[in-house]
Amino acid sequence: MVRKKCEWYPGTMYHITTRGNRRSDLFKSEEDYVIYLAILKEVKYKTEFELLCYCLMTNHVHLQIKTFDCSISIIMKRINQIYAQYFNKKYNYIGHVFQDRYHSEIIKDDSQMLTTSRYIHLNAVRANMVKEPEEYDYSSYSMYIGCKKEKLISSQRVLACFKEEFRRELYRGFVEKNIESKSSDGDMVI
Repeated sequence: MVRKKCEWYPGTMYHITTRGNRRSDLFKSEEDYVIYLAILKEVKYKTEFELLCYCLMTNHVHLQIKTFDCSISIIMKRINQIYAQYFNKKYNYIGHVFQDRYHSEIIKDDSQMLTTSRYIHLNAVRANMVKEPEEYDYSSYSMYIGCKKEKLISSQRVLACFKEEFRRELYRGFVEKNIESKSSDGDMVI
């Protein structure tokens, strides 16, 4: 069966999701997360795309990417291919690391850009891995709110949607207002 070609033109922004094969873990150690981020940095340098935000979960990855002169299919092929080679070599595996091809959704406007960023940054909270999004180490959220120095990502495009002098605080409020109060049994309701 022939796959539908991913729509691309210079300047396209995407929400990318890629999963471990059979929903298996993509990251088994802290080193795996570090290597994946290093691969993102290397591919970003070579293909010149803008990484707006990310969240690396145990068995899947969320990326928000704006392309320039290189198609998303080339970018994702490089990222997934390099990581799969690393992963298979490290764990002495053979075969597919990723389930199918990555999933991509074109982001058409600022509203969708903001809601996608919020969705990505709340992923670990929704999965009950952390209570607060800034507690999750493998997400760009802490950089957005100013708790960590910005590396690898470009938050300006998203933060430009908020009043200049309070951008980070307003973004934090925008994201965290989607974390509802605790339910009667103490669990977080989102």
